[in-house]
Amino acid sequence: MSSLSPQPDDQTSEERPQPALRKPISVQGQSLVFRNATVQDAAFILALRTDQKKGAHLSRTANDLKLQETWLEKYQNDPQQVYFVIYNQAHERVGTVRLYDPRGLSFCWGSWILKDGSPSHYALESALLVYHFALHLGFKKAHFDVRQANQSVWKFHERFGAVKVGESTEDFFYEISTEAIQRSLEKYRRFLPNGWQLQA
Repeated sequence: MSSLSPQPDDQTSEERPQPALRKPISVQGQSLVFRNATVQDAAFILALRTDQKKGAHLSRTANDLKLQETWLEKYQNDPQQVYFVIYNQAHERVGTVRLYDPRGLSFCWGSWILKDGSPSHYALESALLVYHFALHLGFKKAHFDVRQANQSVWKFHERFGAVKVGESTEDFFYEISTEAIQRSLEKYRRFLPNGWQLQA
């Protein structure tokens, strides 16, 4: 599936169906594949989230495998989020990313973690896949928060077109418009030269 752009129609915003998050089997790009997280991923996810360096910018996660497994079991029936494990071409798990908190035409994303040593282009390609998938679901824009101390990530989002709309003592709050998403999908399309594919 190639890059998707919002299509004009004659429906008003009240008539147009609201987008909804759905858990696909996979979302595939050039170097990466997103697969729906399962209980079998619990140990991998827990190791990423409790890593001292990476966990510093995430909500606190108890180092308890059983709790992580229980969370993933409940997640399977949660229609308000999609949690992906990111794989590389060698079928190795290299990270995670999550879409959640749908608000009308806007979605939130986070829990974005890549293993140490991952190629630098993995971050950009995974962001492109997040936005392509979200647009396919019918979302038009996004909102999210980033820890103020996580400078590399909020600078990445700003380069991608996100605008800071607020802050708390710990976090910066961002929004990104339809136009900004489309500009970046076009700007970085060379990282998905063959488009992307969805297995529903």
